[in-house]
Amino acid sequence: MSDLPASEARIALPVVDLLRHPQGPRDRQLLCGEAVFVLDQDKDWAQVRAAKDGYSGYVATPALAPAQKPSHWISARASHGYTRPDFKSPEICALSLGSRVLVSGPEGRFAKTDQGYIPLVHLSPVDQHMDDPVAVAEGLLSTPYLWGGNSSFGIDCSGLVQAGCLACGIPCPGDSGPQERDLGTLLPPGSAYQRGDLLFWKGHVAWVRDPGTLLHANVHAMAVALEPLASAIARIADQGDGPVTAHKRLAPQT
Repeated sequence: MSDLPASEARIALPVVDLLRHPQGPRDRQLLCGEAVFVLDQDKDWAQVRAAKDGYSGYVATPALAPAQKPSHWISARASHGYTRPDFKSPEICALSLGSRVLVSGPEGRFAKTDQGYIPLVHLSPVDQHMDDPVAVAEGLLSTPYLWGGNSSFGIDCSGLVQAGCLACGIPCPGDSGPQERDLGTLLPPGSAYQRGDLLFWKGHVAWVRDPGTLLHANVHAMAVALEPLASAIARIADQGDGPVTAHKRLAPQT
């Protein structure tokens, strides 16, 4: 066993796969600075539960560090931690949207953090949220599709929905099934579409970007992409994935 705290830790690397079992398939990902509860561990593997959504799985023990309370999050699509407060200095790491860091102080245009010097313009206080989850998702357009992905380096359909929601302070499960169950209000069939609505299929979810356009991470484009809404519904049905199972609307953000 390591000397990490018995119950709580944080993710110490930029992106870590959350595995179904040690050396097993990826179910989701965890980002730098995210809090986890350690359920069991040895020198190689830790069973953890993500604080953000309760998702459980296994990570390599070296990916964990002692718990700390972050002060800021990466609110840009991505950023870098640098060795010095100078954009020409060598970078230490690349960090995704949603990563969490502890700022110890500003230095010019940078913040000194536990992940190096990060541009101030890429950071927001942890208690400061965005107000449009679709705008957050639009910022990830062209991100490569990655099954189980949760970062700006690779993301899937439910990861894109969760990224938008969490950036706006909306609690959100990690998978499309629980998202369909827990998010928003179910609308009757035939209801008009509006920006911020969610459409669900069996195993898939998409943002409504506007009444005629979907925004989703999908295998058809192998990326986060825009697609005409009506033709996307027809395409998904034609490829054998069935009809829309739910049309849901999130509560207005205040």
